Amino acid sequence: MYIPLFESTMSIPGYRSSDTAEFALEFGGARAAVVASDVPDGFGVDDSVRCSPADVPADALAEPVELVGLDGLAGVSAMRIEVDYDPTGLPPGASPTDVAVAVETDGGWETLDSTVDLAETTVTAVLNERPPGSTIVAVYDDGEH
Repeated sequence: MYIPLFESTMSIPGYRSSDTAEFALEFGGARAAVVASDVPDGFGVDDSVRCSPADVPADALAEPVELVGLDGLAGVSAMRIEVDYDPTGLPPGASPTDVAVAVETDGGWETLDSTVDLAETTVTAVLNERPPGSTIVAVYDDGEH
């Protein structure tokens, strides 16, 4: 069982906080928590240096951030990715719940099954594996991604 680097305040449903390592990027408003057999020291959340402004999805509701150290992450039981978003960026008439976490893959941006917290203006994806990419952003999800 993984021994956490520090106590987590971001829970993953079905897991004890003592089994969870949490990493946050305050400026970017993104947080990641993971339960895994091996979490490298370099794992965390950082500003996205890989994503040029031209590559950011047009429907982005936040600045992209980077999950770093994914290559060394092994034995993932659960991962929770939470991103703050700006609801004023939603198109007119859009539902405030049509927001998702998107990850950049070789084939473009892929939205993940996500849950929106309207009060906190955050969107969260919970995975049972590593995400298919490392650059993440909150996007307006009209179901066409």
